[in-house]
Amino acid sequence: MRMTSSTIRTRWSPKRDKATPHNRRAAKAAAAVAAGALALSLTACGGADDGDGNSGTQGNTEETANNVTLPNLDGTSLEIAAVWTGAEQANFKKVLAEFEKRTGAKVTFVPAQDPIINFIGSKVAGGQPPDIAMLPQPGAIKQAVDRGWAKPLGAEALKELGENYSQGWQDIGKVGGKPYGVYYKAANKSLIWYNNEVLENAGASEPETWPDLLKTAQTVYDSGVTPFSVGGAEGWTLTDWFENVYLSQAGPEKYDQLAKHEIKWTDPSVKDALTTLAQVWGKADYVASGALQTDFPASVTQVFTGGDQPKAAMVAAGDFAQVNIPTTMKVGTDAKVFPFPAVGDNGPVVSGGDAAVILEDSKGAQALATWLASPDAAQIQAKLGGYLSPNKNVPNSAYPNAVQQRIAKALIDAGDDFRFDMSDQAPQAFGGTPGKGEWKILQDFLKNPKDVAGTQAKLETEAAAAYGG
Repeated sequence: MRMTSSTIRTRWSPKRDKATPHNRRAAKAAAAVAAGALALSLTACGGADDGDGNSGTQGNTEETANNVTLPNLDGTSLEIAAVWTGAEQANFKKVLAEFEKRTGAKVTFVPAQDPIINFIGSKVAGGQPPDIAMLPQPGAIKQAVDRGWAKPLGAEALKELGENYSQGWQDIGKVGGKPYGVYYKAANKSLIWYNNEVLENAGASEPETWPDLLKTAQTVYDSGVTPFSVGGAEGWTLTDWFENVYLSQAGPEKYDQLAKHEIKWTDPSVKDALTTLAQVWGKADYVASGALQTDFPASVTQVFTGGDQPKAAMVAAGDFAQVNIPTTMKVGTDAKVFPFPAVGDNGPVVSGGDAAVILEDSKGAQALATWLASPDAAQIQAKLGGYLSPNKNVPNSAYPNAVQQRIAKALIDAGDDFRFDMSDQAPQAFGGTPGKGEWKILQDFLKNPKDVAGTQAKLETEAAAAYGG
């Protein structure tokens, strides 16, 4: 997941008739409650915004909580690497600045490239790995551990994790039962943002099901505006589309099997999902032109610029899209959001996340990981907008508008009942490398949505190679 290229993608299964193998009945009930709460909260988001808007000017980052004990680190220099850019990077640097203020350490942000595991590998080979890396995939954490790069979390970081995170969020940061990752950032990726003026002018309403979405799209198209913006230049946006459709249509058990490559990509369930996707991607003039040259930030911005004639009316994007919505558009009034519509019996909830993983073990690195596991750190970035934390002790009031407050509450209320983004669970060669694997194959499918069988065959070939058979 990713926001920039990464953005945690987490998902909670909304299927009532299926559940994860562990504690099926409890998970079944929790999933239904969480999905219902999410749908209710987001459809309610069309009301007034009780915050300051989208970019998070509400809240003073100087007024930070002080609930975590940190050591004196005068004279310590640290590096932290992430793929984040733009506003996401700028906001994270404010979190690092507060750590510097409290400890006396100097922290340098190191811009990384996708796939970050390759970037780290080059740094390790050169003898200069960053102290901490923000890894966007559980698969990447496992690779870092398997290669001997990652170092286990210390007692203070584990204390913060235990106090602030549900067991599920703690567990996805583990490899072989040992904790390595602090999930600092989460994302709800089962959302579709829209330009309210366009839908109102068209007489279109928020859809609840996939057929409703197609009807809304046609109504918008008939009004003279292209229905969808797609950031196809970044393959992860396309995996998000697929995963939402697949989770809702095939159900959580199939989803889990495909994520582990226990069933093949030539399975009929994949054919069904791709065929469903083609109803949007393959419909003439339903997707804004130049999708394969449009990056994620632009895919959001072009929905909310151009007055009542933007380049497109809707964009499927996580909660983090708010940082790319122009400040002239008020979230909850001009820029609205609805849950990704149900393709099957229930709507999907897909999430992801970025975890802090220590590569150079030291007192300073452990302290920084501890800081990132604290509600103090997360609260700073929450106030700035475009950010979601899985930390259950971040006050909901820290989020800058009613829309994001409701999204954050739904995430925390889901507790342990969530699924992580499928492509983020895959080996990075298949699910997280630009120009290769699933990203490239879905880009080709966006270009030619008629080739369902060929797309399935390519996905299976690449997956088999990446998973080792």
